[in-house]
Amino acid sequence: MAFDPNQKFVRVNELRKDGFVDFDFAVGEPELFVEMLLPAAAFDEFCATNLVRFLSATPHGGGEREAWDWRLREARTQRIK
Repeated sequence: MAFDPNQKFVRVNELRKDGFVDFDFAVGEPELFVEMLLPAAAFDEFCATNLVRFLSATPHGGGEREAWDWRLREARTQRIK
């Protein structure tokens, strides 16, 4: 599959109690993403503006997470070895 910068992807990780949406955003390839956090209204606008395609909540369609499937936000609760 060729890289297409017009394709944009969002994977919602968490709808937080404080009204923020924790999500991954990717351009061209869903495997290469940045972690983002926006207020819910700004998130909705961001998705509409970018015409995103929503991905499943778990990478690779579900199942067990791989050992390498680590998130920066997990640094708050896990000790880095």
